[in-house]
Amino acid sequence: MENNINDHSQRTDYDVQQDQLLKGLLSAQEDVWRVFRIMAEFVEGYSMMSRQKNLVSVFGSARLKPDHPYYQLAVQVSKELVNHGFNVLTGGGPGIMEAANKGAQEQKGDSVGIAIELPLEQSSNNFIDKGRLKTFRHFFVRKVMFLKYAHGFVVMPGGFGTLDELFEAITLVQTKKTDPFPIVLIGSDYWKGLVDWIKTVLINERVISPDDLDLFHVTDDPIEAAQIIADFYRKHVMRTNF
Repeated sequence: MENNINDHSQRTDYDVQQDQLLKGLLSAQEDVWRVFRIMAEFVEGYSMMSRQKNLVSVFGSARLKPDHPYYQLAVQVSKELVNHGFNVLTGGGPGIMEAANKGAQEQKGDSVGIAIELPLEQSSNNFIDKGRLKTFRHFFVRKVMFLKYAHGFVVMPGGFGTLDELFEAITLVQTKKTDPFPIVLIGSDYWKGLVDWIKTVLINERVISPDDLDLFHVTDDPIEAAQIIADFYRKHVMRTNF
């Protein structure tokens, strides 16, 4: 035992450098395989999503139950979208996502879901059409699917994930990294504080321009929400982004 301790204590700087190099090589190899896994997830997502048509994404909280007014409103929004020839894409989970998929199915539109693997999240909802569900491991891959294949965003009341999708979309349209597409917020009372903050603080501090307020619309009416998106495509060609 003493000899082993002595041998260990006699390790040179060269030995330490070799160990660090080996660890670096193993880490790089892990990253390379991770890249291939991510590529495979993109390919699988593109394969399914490229077969979908006229999609509008509906976002909102996963926590709201069927008896909640916003849940019921999301069902109506989806029905109105289908009435205008659109199909519905959601994050595939419960709450508002479930309501939107339910409305699409009840109105005989396509009901598509792109779910995410989360340790505490419930499984995908039961209102997604067979063959139109894909579950992703990485948020950023899933987000690309929303932005590439959706022709409009309907944003219902929700939490951090909903806000993330909302501001990602606004940023990409604002910076012209994607073609313009309609973004509609539903629930004027819910969004009032955020919209007032954008109008007062962001514009007053000149970190956005007044014209940026035109990048989104706010309404309480599901008929108007669907009409805004339909009117947009009377003037613009519907095509996938990027």
